[in-house]
Formats: sequence, structure tokens, C-alpha cells
Amino acid sequence: MEFVKILFWILLFTVVYTYIGYGLVLYLLVKLKRWFKRNNTKLSNTSYEPEVTLFIPAYNELDYVGQKMKNTMELDYPKDKLKIYWVTDGSNDGTHVKLKSYSNVEVFHNPERKGKINAMNRVMPLVKTPIVIFSDANTLLGKDSIKHIISCFSNPKVGCVSGEKRILNKDKDMASGAGEGLYWKYESTLKKWDAELYSVVGAAGELFAIRTELYNEVEQDTLLDDFVISLRVAQKGYTIQYNPEAFAVETASANIGEELKRKVRISAGGIQSVVRLRALLNIFKYKTLSFQYISHRVLRWTLTPLCLILLIPVMTILAYHEGMMAFGFYVILYWLQLLFYLLALLGWFLENKQTRLKILFIPYYFFIMNLSVVLGFFRYMNKSQSVNWERAKRAV
Repeated sequence: MEFVKILFWILLFTVVYTYIGYGLVLYLLVKLKRWFKRNNTKLSNTSYEPEVTLFIPAYNELDYVGQKMKNTMELDYPKDKLKIYWVTDGSNDGTHVKLKSYSNVEVFHNPERKGKINAMNRVMPLVKTPIVIFSDANTLLGKDSIKHIISCFSNPKVGCVSGEKRILNKDKDMASGAGEGLYWKYESTLKKWDAELYSVVGAAGELFAIRTELYNEVEQDTLLDDFVISLRVAQKGYTIQYNPEAFAVETASANIGEELKRKVRISAGGIQSVVRLRALLNIFKYKTLSFQYISHRVLRWTLTPLCLILLIPVMTILAYHEGMMAFGFYVILYWLQLLFYLLALLGWFLENKQTRLKILFIPYYFFIMNLSVVLGFFRYMNKSQSVNWERAKRAV
């Protein structure tokens, strides 16, 4: 029984550290850094305005072309310094035809569909500006986003900058909107602290930028191109910074089913990325970056979901041994665990119901997040995840 207790504490520590503990440790480390360097604050230079390329990969995005281009034209950045590249490989809905009606856009189209990374690798050598900004076709950027994201590059140590992903929650958004919105608020806070401590560990594809010279061709079966591209920049000794004033807005997934589809793909890509970026696990070489990478990303995509699964039988054994109605320490934790999963079940039941108690969707969304990792693992092992775009349906 002692072995079971030791195993329980290891499993519990891993789960708590992954979702709560790392945030607390990160907060304390940032506070210490602020204290030691309180008179050495270096702000980004908002007057830094080099030529930039806004790079938009798109597959069958005809419905979004109009609003994306209107949004792009309204961005507050010198028009003579902003190049707009759309890459529409494989699109057969007229996306590339519609784009050719805009005089200030360069459209790169190949009728054959080989996936997003193949399209990016094909066109990136044609980018001549020192900074390239990647953005999704179905996201809208804040008016000053380019200015804010570019300002960070005035620091020569910065090789990549991630903007903030914001989820547009509407009253009719259900479990997907409530859960995804709260999740991204927490993620945004962690990213701010990660950047302040040293470096963000991965950029969001909705809006991020890199120094063009740091782009290296990415393997064509890569699932999380934004994550791999940004962390390979960090591997070269540059930092990934985070500027929440540069933001991209998109609606939540239409429902949990669509969100699960999206997260399973991300999870499969996350496991693939951990394998491909395994050099970053060397904490002796990458030091702080490795600590952040393992704590913020690797555990979520590998050990923690397994720990959650193992905690179910382990806590059952401990509670049974203590006496199910004795209300001892392990028994209380057992019933709390059971309550959590019952709340997740209630969230599933209420998914498509109108309710103001959106907090009920948090256990459900948390469950879906970890279920997606398990499903993503099997999809990765079976090599059944397509590299081609799999756009999740969004709420309207």
C-alpha cells in the first residue's frame, strides 16, 4: 500500500504542477526578476517600422476574403512598407480568383493540394522583407497589431513575436466558447510571464512574426507549423516574445465536437513536435528555455493526461483501503474526483442548452482537452493525421 501512496503523490504532483503549480512558480520567478532588475526595464521601440510581409496561407477561404482584406486595409502601418502575400494552394472555391481583384495583393496559387507547410516552404524564399508576419485567413487583427508586434523586433535578441489570440464570445456560445475563452485567458497570462522570464514556448498561428532570415524549411508532414517554426528560432539563441497588444480575434468553435476535432489534431502535432524538438529537453544546454518548454508544453502533451487516467484506479484503491464512508483524506479526494467528472458529464448534457452558469463548462472543457491528447497520441502512432488543412467549424 505504501507503493500505491507514493505513486498517488507522484501522479497528483504532476497534474497539479502542470495546470497550477507551474503558473505559481513562474509568477514567483517573474517577481524575483522584476525585483533584481527593477531599474533596468527595456521597452520596445514603437518607432521601429521596417518593411514587413503579411503572409496568409489559405485553403478554400472564399467566405473570409472580403472581411480579411477589409481588416488588412484598415491596419495602422505604412502602406508602402506592408506587403500582402496570400498562398492559396489547393483551393478550388475561387479564393485565388477573388484575391486577384485586389491590386495590392500578391497571390501564389498552386492547384495541387499538398498541405500548408508545403505551400509555406514554396513561397517563403520569395519573401524579401526583414520581418514576416503569419496570420490565418479567418482571423481579424487589431488595428495597431502590426505596429505592436514589429516594435518588439527593435531588440536584436528577439527572433519571434507572438500576438494574442482572443476568442470572441457571444451570448449564444455554449461549452466551446466558454471553455475556450477561459482557457485562452489563462494561457495569455502564462505567456506574458513566460516572455518576461525569458521566452514564450511556441507561437499561436493566428498571429506571429519572425525574422525572415531565421526561417528554415520545415518537414512537409509537420502538423503544428507555428509551434515548430517559432521554437526552432528559439533553438538558435533568440527569444520568442509576446505582445498582447498585437491580437487576432476569432470566434469559438461551433461546438465541442468541432473543438475536439481541432484539439486532437493539435495534440497529435504536439506529440510529433516533442519528438522532433527533443533536443530542447536538454536543460543543461537550453537552461531556462528547457524548463519553460517542459513545464508549459511537454507535460501537457505527454505525462499529465496519463497521470489523470492512472489517478482513477489509484485513488479508488486508496479510498477503499481507508474505508469509503470513513471520510479520511484519500476518501475525500476520491469523492472530489468523482464530483469533477460528474460536473464534466453535466457540462456535456448542457452543451447545447442556454445557461448563464458557464463555469459548469470548465470541467467539461478540461476533460475534452485531456481526452484530445489521448486520441491525438493514437492518431500520431497510427500516422493517420493528415497534414492538409482541417478547419474546424466556427460559431457564427
